[in-house]
Amino acid sequence: MSRNQDIPPAQLFLVTPQVSDGVVFADEIATVLDAGVAASVLLRLSVADDATAKQIVKTLAPIVQKRGAALLVEGWPTIVARAGADGIHCIDQKSGLREALESFKPERIVGVGGVRSKHDAMMLAESGADYVMIGEPGRDGRIPPLDSVIERTGWWAELFEVPCVAFAPDLASIPLLAEAGADFVAVGDAVFAHDKGAVEGMKLASRLLQQVRG
Repeated sequence: MSRNQDIPPAQLFLVTPQVSDGVVFADEIATVLDAGVAASVLLRLSVADDATAKQIVKTLAPIVQKRGAALLVEGWPTIVARAGADGIHCIDQKSGLREALESFKPERIVGVGGVRSKHDAMMLAESGADYVMIGEPGRDGRIPPLDSVIERTGWWAELFEVPCVAFAPDLASIPLLAEAGADFVAVGDAVFAHDKGAVEGMKLASRLLQQVRG
């Protein structure tokens, strides 16, 4: 499926590694965002308590927002609003999605992942979420086959108005998912674990997406 020319071009959706120290990560996320344009940053936290999570978000939110991106937090509904994040990402529809929709809409963004079937997708399309993520690694770290993610992204784009975030397992997948109809292309390790560094990974990701835009 080729992307409809009437549809706005896909944008980058940056997914961080697990972050346990906001001060340490601050310089990296700033330089990465300065190397390319991301519409959103999904912050994944690796901490044990609300106070630490809140402090990390409060440290990183101004850095991300100053660069024109929305800061979303994976989970941690107790600190999202108080720490100044723009929204929350639920890893699946069973992990607090209903509560998040009731608590944060319409002031903040509520997104959801965990689409493992077309039935899941149809249920989530009617949930009220602001976006649905397709193709991200599962809880066991396994990544769905790229062909199936491309197919499901194209299917979603044809049927639903809710924005689709398609997860790119590597940089080469970015244009394929954008062409399939993704509203956002998510990149995580493809950028942050790039063999030439995260800044170079971000530059390449932005360049690949720009090629699709023409």
